[in-house]
Amino acid sequence: MASEKHWVGFDLGGTKMLATVFDPDFKALGRERKKTKGHEGSKAGLARICQTIHDALEEADISTKQLGGIGIGCPGPLELSTGTIREAPNLGWTDVPVRAHLEKEFGVPVAVANDVDAGVFGEYRFGAGAGARCVVGIFPGTGIGGGCVYEGKIFHGANCTCMEIGHIPLVPNGPLDGCANAGTLEAVASRLAISSAAAQAAYRGQAPFLLDRTGTDIRDIRSGSLAAAAAEDEAVAEIIQHAGQHVGLAVVTIVHLLAPDIVVLGGGLVEAMPELFLSTVEKTAKERVLSSFRDVFEIKVAKLGDDATVKGAAAWAETWSKQEQSSKSK
Repeated sequence: MASEKHWVGFDLGGTKMLATVFDPDFKALGRERKKTKGHEGSKAGLARICQTIHDALEEADISTKQLGGIGIGCPGPLELSTGTIREAPNLGWTDVPVRAHLEKEFGVPVAVANDVDAGVFGEYRFGAGAGARCVVGIFPGTGIGGGCVYEGKIFHGANCTCMEIGHIPLVPNGPLDGCANAGTLEAVASRLAISSAAAQAAYRGQAPFLLDRTGTDIRDIRSGSLAAAAAEDEAVAEIIQHAGQHVGLAVVTIVHLLAPDIVVLGGGLVEAMPELFLSTVEKTAKERVLSSFRDVFEIKVAKLGDDATVKGAAAWAETWSKQEQSSKSK
């Protein structure tokens, strides 16, 4: 029976691969982590994914016959009907049939989802969004990822993912984001944007703590150093608050469109300074949203951390396999 099956969740991140085996109650039994190798080729990459899963199964002492399915969270545009990665620039992959390859290797159903969607589904099932009717996740990082779970299902298009929250335009003729779109949320509120502004403040002598600790190379200005500098350099705190205000404006748009019960803020930037980021986003959103919407939503910090995607992917595999069985029986 499906309730007796075990599930594998897999996170195909930009710098890492993480596989975790879960029991029927989604308690982790074994895991394996490997670094991704940029531009190693999809054939070698798929082989590494399979080996990572085999190693996790071995650690958990679980055979493929005990599996109900595998869920994998992937970056890049996806073709959901076939479970294909259409493009993953960080990996150098194009048109990679992930589902077909893994189903052939392990002989179980494979659910392919966007990695942020899988993370939001994890928070919906087990974390900050547990029990909500509609959960929206916003995850500031190098870019800004977004996802939505609506009535127990990942919200997406007919055959493509959506909720590209980072590409919501906010500032007319503003700075360009990584896709050369002007004034988007990602361009003004991602960790990369914050680090860039903080580096300029340090260079101008407005952030002496940051200058002394990390210098002005944005590659060295990570979430932890930003959090430390925010406590010492007023200019850095103001930069972070300014970014948080932009995220708050994006929340206003999302609330007006979807009226989510819960908006979850996650990612390393939020985890490094949850109180500062949460308070700024919440204050802006509550001030700018229509009064009739002011009390219909909560903003919370994500609870699952690095486990959100693997746990969400595994749980989505369970939900997806049930949906597939139901559609085939009709």
